[in-house]
Order: sequence, then C-alpha cells, then structure tokens
Amino acid sequence: MPIQIKTPGVHHVAIRVSDMANSKAFYIDKLGFKIILDQPELVIFFAGNTAIALKGPEGKVASGDQFNPFRVGLDHIALGCDDPAELQRVAQALKDHAIENTGIKKDPTLQKDYVAFKDPDRISWEFYSV
Repeated sequence: MPIQIKTPGVHHVAIRVSDMANSKAFYIDKLGFKIILDQPELVIFFAGNTAIALKGPEGKVASGDQFNPFRVGLDHIALGCDDPAELQRVAQALKDHAIENTGIKKDPTLQKDYVAFKDPDRISWEFYSV
C-alpha cells in the first residue's frame, strides 16, 4: 500500500554552493530575491512561496566541482511565470546582466514558453510559463 503523502507542496529547496558571497550576489543583487535569513553558511530567500536555502561548501567536495544536470540528483529548478510580459522582461534582464541563458524557448513537451539560466555554480534554473 502506498504511503500517499498529503502535502500542500514544496516547503523549501536547499542548494549547496561553492562560494557563498558570489551566490548571494547573484540571487540577491542580480535576481533581486529578498533575504529572510542571513548567516555565514546559510542564506534563505523566498522565490514566490518557496523558501530557497543557500548552503556553503563542505570539506567533502572536490576542488573545482560544479553542477551537472546529467548526474543523478537535481536536474533543474523551475519558477512559475503567469505573465508573458514578465517572461519577456526577465529574459531581457538576464541578458542585460550578462547571465548565461537560453533566451525564450518553447518546451516541446508541454508547449510552454520558458527561459533557462544558470547560477554561478552552473545550477540550472527556468522561469517557466504556467
């Protein structure tokens, strides 16, 4: 018999980053998310209703390691977008800030528009039409 977990959705996502200052500058200063907790090895901000936690590196990580969406684990994080004008604005702002991104693309599976981009550790994000 399945467990059948009853949940309203994701409470938080924790991301391990290689350089806290660099990641904090990206998520807070460039993307504009608001900090709700700021500690030396933990920064938390809200992306919509989901808390995103940035955690600093631990000693068990190989030097030079970076995110790879093809390894087992996280593939990408997608933020919902319910306004086509906002999708256009964000795509242009990513370009203006020289943040690596795809420009607006159409997902061939769901036929929805999105823009994909990468953080300083090359963790893949999408801003995806709902």
